[in-house]
Amino acid sequence: MTITRRNALIMTSAASLASFSGVFPALAYHPSVPGGSSAPQGQVSEGVYDVHSLMNPKGWTDRAILGSLDAPATLIEYTSPTCPFCASFHNDTYPQLKTEFVDTGKLRLVVRPFIRNVLDAVVFMLADVVGDETYHNLLNSYFRTQPTWSRSDTPRDAIFAVAQEFGFTLESFESALTNQELFAGMEETRNQARDEFNLTGTPTFYINGKMLSGNRNLEQLAAEIEPLQV
Repeated sequence: MTITRRNALIMTSAASLASFSGVFPALAYHPSVPGGSSAPQGQVSEGVYDVHSLMNPKGWTDRAILGSLDAPATLIEYTSPTCPFCASFHNDTYPQLKTEFVDTGKLRLVVRPFIRNVLDAVVFMLADVVGDETYHNLLNSYFRTQPTWSRSDTPRDAIFAVAQEFGFTLESFESALTNQELFAGMEETRNQARDEFNLTGTPTFYINGKMLSGNRNLEQLAAEIEPLQV
C-alpha cells in the first residue's frame, strides 16, 4: 500500500479524534494528517540515501539511540505505533536484533516516528516524556498491546491504561499531549521521509543509507548488516 498526499489509508476515526479533542485540540482537529500504509515483509530495497541527511532529520532529534558510536552499521527505522507490520517487527525481531547486533557492538539502532494518525503521535509524545531509559520499553509495550488500544472504541482510555504502567497520572498524561512543537516536528520529519527519502510505507529501514521497505526478519537484516562489519 502506498502513501500519497490525498490517500489516507489509516486516518484516525471520528471517535478517536473526539476522544482526544479535550486534551490536544491541535491534534484532534488537524485537517490533513496524511495517512500511510503498512508495508508487508519482503519488499525490495529501493535505493541508497545520504547518511548525513538521514542522521539529521528535519523537525526531530533522535531519542535513546541504542548501540555503540563505533558500530560499523547504523539502522534507522521509521515506525508507526498503529502499523501492524511495525508491531510484528518489534514483537518478533527487535529483541533478537538487539541481542545479536546492538548489544555486541555491531549495530547502532535509531527508532524514529512516522506519524500516520493522531494515535501514533500520542504514543511518541508519551515516549518523549519518559526519557531515554524508558523510551524503548514504553514504545515496545504499545506495540505488544496494539490490538487492544488501536482498535478500542475509547482509544484515549485504552492508551492511558498502558501509560499508567509507566507511572503516568491523568494529569501527566494530559500534559504530555500539549506539546504542539513536538507534534509539528514529527509532521516535518514525516514529510521529509516521504518527500526526500521516498518512504512509502512502514516500517522502513535505512542501513548505512540503504533503504529496505517493509517488515524484515532477522535473517534478512543480518544479510545487510554482516557485510558492513570490519
